[in-house]
Amino acid sequence: MEDHLRQSDVLTVAEVAQRLRCSRAHVCNVMKGKVIGLPRLTHLSMGRRKLVRVEWLHQWMEENKLQW
Repeated sequence: MEDHLRQSDVLTVAEVAQRLRCSRAHVCNVMKGKVIGLPRLTHLSMGRRKLVRVEWLHQWMEENKLQW
């Protein structure tokens, strides 16, 4: 298994928002656990920059598909 990530393996907040068809602010609120009824979206913090691995987003969506 490779230890390094390819650029296509991670998404920015804007890219997550585009895939979920919602605003960047909503994605940030989900990441912070501020959306009632939805668990936090796992992410990496690199200073102010937030990144989400594609597999984490897919897993989060699968686990919460009844709520979407």
